[in-house]
Amino acid sequence: MHDSVAGKLQKLRGRLASFSSVLVAYSGGVDSTLLAYHAHAVLGDRMKAVIVASPLLPPRELERAKSVAASLGFPLEVVEADELSLPAFASNPPDRCYTCKRFRLELLRDMAVREGWEAVLEGSNLDDAGAHRPGRRASAELGTSSPLEDAGLSKDDIRSLAREAGLPNWDAPSRPCLATRFPYGMALERELVLRVDAAEEALEGLGLRQVRVRLDAPDTARIEAGADESAVLEEKDKRESAVKKLRGLGFRRIMLDLEGYRSGSMDESSPARNCRTLYDADENA
Repeated sequence: MHDSVAGKLQKLRGRLASFSSVLVAYSGGVDSTLLAYHAHAVLGDRMKAVIVASPLLPPRELERAKSVAASLGFPLEVVEADELSLPAFASNPPDRCYTCKRFRLELLRDMAVREGWEAVLEGSNLDDAGAHRPGRRASAELGTSSPLEDAGLSKDDIRSLAREAGLPNWDAPSRPCLATRFPYGMALERELVLRVDAAEEALEGLGLRQVRVRLDAPDTARIEAGADESAVLEEKDKRESAVKKLRGLGFRRIMLDLEGYRSGSMDESSPARNCRTLYDADENA
């Protein structure tokens, strides 16, 4: 371990030791897993991880998160929530992440008060400080602590520490909530959210790990694949299988984004540029 990363880890564990007890907002991603892992190592049964099960979290992701927690031995509670019931979120404004994160953190804050936990922790890292993260405002307003960021840990640092600690998801691709597949202003309807989830699950079944199905219109799917994975869809049988599966879900236009997967692509001014059309119902009629 590089000395600078070791120093950050020491700072993280010192910060965790300053709390008498904590709830950790857990998603199953590598950031919150590392935070929960070290919180458990430092505090033992004076910590509990909490994951929110909602329509925005694919069931397979929830099961993966539960499996990771079980393998690492830290306590986990699953709470049910439904952000789609919130008009301020379902209308999908640019600050939807603020509404969602505040809603979730309020659930954890209320649990902390009810059960006597001193603090609520969440897994933002140093890189998040320079990104478009409306949810950070919710954390600040509710007094939620971000020990990874406080310790100066970047995403690369976190993956390095997770790998060294043997965390099973150290190299897992990031998996933000399903709302990130929708352009701002397109209503987050339950049926559409389920359709996107089903489309991504189908593509994962073809061997894609880092994949997003973005909606440029309710019936238009734009596939983003990781840099090393786009070649999968160059294989004729897999490409045809992908098109068949997505057509079966109701998509009338299916495109492959030639720029590949990139975080935050829905924040771009022209998200549909440089695409290859795989299927267009109007052209194939």
